[in-house]
Order: sequence, then structure tokens, then C-alpha cells
Amino acid sequence: MHQIKTGDKLGEIIVVKRKKQFKTNVRSLITKFNPKSPISEQYRTIRTNIEFASVDQDIHSILVTSSGPSEGKSSTTANLSVVFAQQGKKVLLIDGDLRKPTVHYTFKLDNRIGLSTVLVGEKSLEETVKETDIPNLNILTCGPIPPNPSELLGSKAMEQMFQLAQKNYDVIIFDTPPVLAVTDAQILANVCDGSLIVARSNQTEFEAIQKARELMELAKAKLLGVVLNDVPQKKSNTYYYYGS
Repeated sequence: MHQIKTGDKLGEIIVVKRKKQFKTNVRSLITKFNPKSPISEQYRTIRTNIEFASVDQDIHSILVTSSGPSEGKSSTTANLSVVFAQQGKKVLLIDGDLRKPTVHYTFKLDNRIGLSTVLVGEKSLEETVKETDIPNLNILTCGPIPPNPSELLGSKAMEQMFQLAQKNYDVIIFDTPPVLAVTDAQILANVCDGSLIVARSNQTEFEAIQKARELMELAKAKLLGVVLNDVPQKKSNTYYYYGS
């Protein structure tokens, strides 16, 4: 597997996690259901790497994307949100995928109102954000799927909503569509403090990650690195021994 360099200043974040062997709903929130597992510890490693990724400024808003579908982007986003909340930070997870949203499924939330509702002016952010049973973690689901996702994400209403969220939360995390499929991630990337690209071992093409990186850099994204997902963990590994 090739490694993707994201620049000398920010360096590279590549975190490997063991192949998953549980059902989708449990797998998606392993940091909640099994916080002592080796996989949960690796999500905490991602959190630590993010915190040390930028010397010049703190990272309060993070965008997570991938080059294509089915690479573990949404699971990574959900678990990353959980470990930041477990650290005691007030976290808002925003489902910025206004085309194929999944956050409401992961957290078993109603999706009749959400981000799209706020952006068209039907509800305020305070009325729309949902609490979870995880302390410090709030969710803004997608809401009804709009006919113009890219236009909404690039709107003045989005800018105003984001500014308000920044005042009320320590960390904001966006789950966004794959960057090679649509421009949505690029639209949000240059307003976030940092961006992660998720790749799946033995599935994601190296050229696809390169192209995703180029598109994000064109959008002036502050790339933190690549999360390499779904890599088997060898039992002989020292970390596995202590994690088990």
C-alpha cells in the first residue's frame, strides 16, 4: 500500500485498524459499545494526531471525506466524534452528505429536520440539533434531501450556521460525500481547520487517493492526512497484545 504525503508542514496521519467482525450498527460506534478495544484505541490515536497536527492553530473544525464510496468514511467520522466527546469536549457532528446521509442511521435519530432545514430557513440551529446518549455529543442530521446540495453548502446561510456552531461547540466534525463524486467536500474544506481522507485497504486505488488529494488542495483544504481503514491486525503485534 502506497502512502500519501500531505506536505512537510502537516506531515502524515495514517492509522491502521483491524478488520471488523461485527454488524454494521455495532461496528459504526465501536468507541461507544467497546471503548477498550484495540480499534477504539486507534480512533483515540487519530484524535491525538489531529491535536498535534497543526502547530500554528488549534483545530476546532474537521472535515472527513474519501475518494469514493464504501471506504469507511462515515464510520470513521462517527467514532472520531465519539472519542472527542469522551475527552470532555463539546462536539457537534454534522451530516454534510445531503445526497446519501447515514448519520441518523448510525445514531438512530429522526431525520425529518436537519441541516437542510436550517439552510432553507425553516428551523434554527438550536431547534434542529439533537442530543445523544453520549455525553458532550450533539448531532445535526442531514434533514430532507434537497434538490441543490452544492448550492446550499456554499450558501450564506451555511456560513452563518457554521459561525454560530463555532461559538457553541469545541469541535465540529463534518461527514461529507466522496470528493471524486461531487464537489460538496471541496466547498466545505476551505472553511474547516483540517480535512481527513479515508481510504480502505486493498480497495482504494492509489491514483484515486492522489486525485482526491489534488482536488482538496485546489479547494485550499488544510489536509491533515489519510486514515487507512480496514487493515488486519497481526496477533503478534505488541499493541494487539496490550489491547486484548
